[in-house]
Amino acid sequence: MKKFILAITGCPTGVAHTFMAEAALKKVAEELGVEIKVETHGQAGIKNNITDEDKARAIGVIIAADKNVEAERFNGMHVIEVGVTKAIKDPKELIELILSGSVPIKSGEKMSINSTPSYSISIGQQIYNHLMNGISYMLPFVVGGGVLVACSFLFGIFSADPNHESYNEFAGLLMSVGGLGLQLMVPIMSAFIAQSIVGRAGFVPGFISGLMAHNGGAGFLGGIIGGFISGGIMLVIQNTLKKLPKSLDGLKAIFLYPVLGMFLVGMIMYIIVAPIEIINTNMKLFLESFQHSNPIILGLLVGAMCAFDMGGPVNKAAYVTGTLLLAEGNTHFMAGVSAACIAPPLIIAIATTLFKNRFTEEQKSAGKVNYILGATHITEGAIPFAAERPLVVIPILMIGSSIAAILTYFFKVQVPAPHGGFLVLPVVTNGSLWVLAILIGSLIGAILYGFSRKNVIK
Repeated sequence: MKKFILAITGCPTGVAHTFMAEAALKKVAEELGVEIKVETHGQAGIKNNITDEDKARAIGVIIAADKNVEAERFNGMHVIEVGVTKAIKDPKELIELILSGSVPIKSGEKMSINSTPSYSISIGQQIYNHLMNGISYMLPFVVGGGVLVACSFLFGIFSADPNHESYNEFAGLLMSVGGLGLQLMVPIMSAFIAQSIVGRAGFVPGFISGLMAHNGGAGFLGGIIGGFISGGIMLVIQNTLKKLPKSLDGLKAIFLYPVLGMFLVGMIMYIIVAPIEIINTNMKLFLESFQHSNPIILGLLVGAMCAFDMGGPVNKAAYVTGTLLLAEGNTHFMAGVSAACIAPPLIIAIATTLFKNRFTEEQKSAGKVNYILGATHITEGAIPFAAERPLVVIPILMIGSSIAAILTYFFKVQVPAPHGGFLVLPVVTNGSLWVLAILIGSLIGAILYGFSRKNVIK
């Protein structure tokens, strides 16, 4: 009888890494003669849910996620906790660890650290996961709100202003609805950061902290800080009240937690919002000064970060910054980030087209798929090619992405949505120049990549 293991995969955007990790684990499990069930936490929701019956059968669990996947439900089982990229790169190692029986048993609640850190998630990774959990729930608000607001401008710059002669009622509706989506970005992010830390009890104080940050001008930085403060405060409240009789659990959930949580979080946010607003404003001014005075340095930085790990923590740092700056009305920074994220798969696609004799048939087929992935802002399509020779390929991808980002900033492109790739072109300011910038960076990168493979097939 085959051994049975469980796995959970999840990335912040829930678009590519989640399912690449799923495919990698399933492929290796089949090769090793192991039965595996993979629960995916994608943007469309949780699929292939793990049941109690599954847990009873399984010899261990692989959690490969950069967001909250409720890992505490596997307390008492042999559990490996890693980032989602680890499952893509080393699925065999993870499965063999579970099969070896040497993986420790998971214990503790949220924010706890396993006694064997080599198989468990570090404090830094936990913080990153909580942040990415908030970002993943916030993204649809950014995309929906940003695109609707941008669409309102298609009717005219002042078409949403009732006091202007060019006012259009439909444009006003788009602006109103999209604006509400953007206003909810920071509160939603804060709420789900807190919920990731402490569970449902953190949602209300987290939302309040985010709303106070938004209204007080502390922006995304205040929202992040507020989310973590809310989660920490609710952990303290839960531990303080856990000695109350179990019969009062309902009272705690519906009355004590929200009242105490909102009060304490509100008091702290009232004090710290003003200082955070100053920091937030200075950060925006710093980035904007780079955009207008030195686009080369900013483009190099953004391009290198986005292509370095293609969806990993470094890439996400640039992506999250661009996404959150959209809440502040800054659409220039995101334009460079999007260009830098679109370029790597296009570099691969163009290279496999121009240098056909230097790639295998399988690689050429994968290269064609990268045209679609690149056009829709899915950077991860380049990962299999980069993994083959990372020390050669990744620097080339970074060069191509940097050129695309630099030209985007020179062309003063504005992108109002953090995802969608060329699908959002109708609402991109200077869209044709944006495409040109991406194609130039991608073509240069493709030529460099093609030359680098001169002796690879041999």
